[in-house]
Amino acid sequence: MSKIPQRMCIACRVMKDKRELVRCRVTPDGTVEIDPTGKKSGRGAYICSAAECVKRARKNNLLSKALGVEVGPDLYDALEKNG
Repeated sequence: MSKIPQRMCIACRVMKDKRELVRCRVTPDGTVEIDPTGKKSGRGAYICSAAECVKRARKNNLLSKALGVEVGPDLYDALEKNG
């Protein structure tokens, strides 16, 4: 049996299986996008699809802090729709 990779949600700080989380990444041109496959290159951050986690990340600007670039409200809106 293979080991399932674990990642931490940036909002609730709980370790979960990588497949349960949504990955956001910084593209080479400096924009941030949702990475549905979780395999694209670039700095990434993981977040739960739970509404509370998305709200906490938006309120405290957690994606910008984790990724090192400015994240616009449209990305948080997309995360809320996915959840």
